[in-house]
Order: sequence, then structure tokens, then C-alpha cells
Amino acid sequence: MTSLDRFSINQMTVKQLSLPELADACLDLGVPGVGLWREPVRAYGLDATAKLLREAGLTVTTLCRGGFFTAIDPDERAAALADNRRAIEEAATLGTDTLVLVSGGLPAGSKDLHGARERIADALAELGPYAEQHGVRLAIEPLHPMFASDRCVVSTLAQALDLAERFPAHQVGVTVDTYHIWWDDQAPAQIARAGAGGRIHTFQLADWTTPLPEGVLNGRGQIGDGAIDMREWQGYVEAAGYTGPIEVELFNDGLWARDGREVLAETAKRFAAHTVD
Repeated sequence: MTSLDRFSINQMTVKQLSLPELADACLDLGVPGVGLWREPVRAYGLDATAKLLREAGLTVTTLCRGGFFTAIDPDERAAALADNRRAIEEAATLGTDTLVLVSGGLPAGSKDLHGARERIADALAELGPYAEQHGVRLAIEPLHPMFASDRCVVSTLAQALDLAERFPAHQVGVTVDTYHIWWDDQAPAQIARAGAGGRIHTFQLADWTTPLPEGVLNGRGQIGDGAIDMREWQGYVEAAGYTGPIEVELFNDGLWARDGREVLAETAKRFAAHTVD
């Protein structure tokens, strides 16, 4: 069986568990890492979360999410930058060096993808140095093209790297998430490109299952239930030099309706069965 030494459970996979319940379940199952989301952390308390996980001996692998940089209105842009500065500070307090970015979709009434992507670059130019001051790296996550209009105009690793490479790698890199890139035959070469530049800041797993649910957002399948060869993608990132945690992030109503500890145990078993030690 594959070791769980590199396994990290993203909080959204078992969002039905409170933070204390998540910490207890991770300790019981030997899960060493967690990826956190800002909203439940804020609800529990930032300092309280940091203390809880530190005392449990759990590593915070990422914080999600920053981003949403594409607004045109100056006040909205200023608010987004302020919120991202807070997210950077939260990541530092939690002890993670990686803030995952979902860059934002097209503003209402706009059809200008190029302009939206340039506004992302403008935001990164302001936030990259601030992140560096706090020991945090920004990780641009490309999302599947079905989310381009409303959630993320960065749809491929190539697009993410074209943005990231304008800045130092210790400031801005990318998130490699199997769910969003498995369909792209250019993605393996882009993973190699990211690795050569030291820009793979986190690696996440989720499977692709169909039919997609209404709204599509919560369609991320349990590992092994869908079309993605997890070992293949793990091979690409490791050939590119990535040796860090492997985080499982699932948005799935069916999983959320079940007992959270059971889902965590199942996810750990699937991780062991579908990755290479």
C-alpha cells in the first residue's frame, strides 16, 4: 500500500467536519496534511485554527482562495486587492507558504478575455512582492474552460505560466489540478515547463466523472471513479521535479451527504490505491 506521507486532505472534501473533527480524524488515520479554505477558517477563528493544527502536528499545505482579479470598476479592484492582502496574511499565520488563486471570470457585460487576463497580471504585480514579504507564494490555478466566463479566465497551464513567468518563481507559480487539465494534450509539456522554472507550487487530485451535476461546480469525482489516470499525472509532476504534498480536493454533494470520517478514510484508501509511493 502507498504511504500517506505525502497525502493532504483539502478541507472542502470533508466540509461536513468541523476543524476539530477534521484534526482528530487526520490524527486517527495518519493523514499528515490539510489544505484549508478561508471561510471555515474565519468562522472558527484564524488564530484558533493555527493553534489547533499546530498542536495536532498537522501541516497546512495550502490556503484557498485568493484571486478574483478581473473586475473593471476601480473600487471593486481595490477591494479585491485588499482581500488578497488579507488572504496572504492569513496564509502566513496558518503556516502555509502557498495561497491558491482562482483568477476570476469575465465582468458582467464584458467579452474581453485578453483584457481580463491583463488585469490579473496587474494584480499579481502588486501582490507578488507583498506575498514574498510574508513568506507566501501565489499559485495560479487554471480551471477547466467550462468555468472561463464566470469563475476563471485562465483555462490552461500554458495561460497560467504565461502570467506567472512575468514574476519571480518564489512569488508566483501554478497549481496543477488533475480535474482541470487532464483533457489538455499540451499539459504534460507545460508541467515540464513549470517544473523547469520551479513554479509547481501545489499538486491536487480529483477525478472526472459524468454526467456532470446541474451547476457543474460540485462534479469533482472521488479518485478512481472516473476517467483520469492519477499515476500518469503524478508521474508528470514528479518528472518535473515536484516532491511536495499531494492534495485531494473534491467538491461533491454525494460525499458531503455522508459521514465525514468515512469519506476521509475512503479518500485515504483511494489515494493509496491510485498513486505511486
